[in-house]
Amino acid sequence: MIGFYTIAVLVGFVVLLLLYAIRILREYERGVVFLLGRYQSVKGPGLVIIIPFIQTMERVDLRIVVMDVPTQDVISQDNVSVRVNAVVYFRVVDPKAAIINVEHFYDAVSQLAQTTLRSVLGKHELDEMLSERDKLNSDIQEILDEHTDAWGVKVTNVEIKHVDLDESMIRAIARQAEAERSRRAKIIHAEGESQAAAKLTDAAKELSKSPNAMTLRYLQTLIDIAGEQNSTIVFPLPVELLGHLSEGLGKIVQKSGGTGKTGTTGKASQTKGGE
Repeated sequence: MIGFYTIAVLVGFVVLLLLYAIRILREYERGVVFLLGRYQSVKGPGLVIIIPFIQTMERVDLRIVVMDVPTQDVISQDNVSVRVNAVVYFRVVDPKAAIINVEHFYDAVSQLAQTTLRSVLGKHELDEMLSERDKLNSDIQEILDEHTDAWGVKVTNVEIKHVDLDESMIRAIARQAEAERSRRAKIIHAEGESQAAAKLTDAAKELSKSPNAMTLRYLQTLIDIAGEQNSTIVFPLPVELLGHLSEGLGKIVQKSGGTGKTGTTGKASQTKGGE
């Protein structure tokens, strides 16, 4: 009986050793092997044999990790307080450096991303945060990638997700946008008036070349007004016509005045001859 229990214990011990010694790594995994505490090699994927009690192995996932950066309180360069969060995409490219050079590379990248997000956004104004996200994403990614290179980590992308503002700031931005649109509308209206005045000046020059052209234009305008079934028609009287009428009346007055003087002179001569 004692021999049977001894054999069973030995068999169980051997099975445990085999389970500890045999490791299977997936295609996206690598194993960093240490021999008596010293780095030996990187193994995988597939079947890996580890010598029990002499060798140890740390698994490293080579897939892209999606890390959500917690919401950070940021004060912009123009002293506006905002809450910003982002997402960082990174992967391990050097398993040896990710295990040896840094403790818990995931936490290290997370803390670095938070501090970098605050420092980079704090150097820009609110308008830049809202309108130039691509540039900010690129700057944050470049800084993270530079610092994590020694950890064997490659930052592939950074995206700012939300920029949350206070209600008062949202109303202020709305008023600013309304004022900006009003300014643009006034400028566009003034430009339209200027262009219309230029066109009217050109049209007046063309019409002035032919006196009958203005009369034809008046008649066309009357036709357009009559087609709208209006009960009142305002007929524009050209200033040139008034000028011609005043000149004609002046000539008539001059003629009538000259005739009166001639008659008076004749009567006087007749009277003188009668005497």
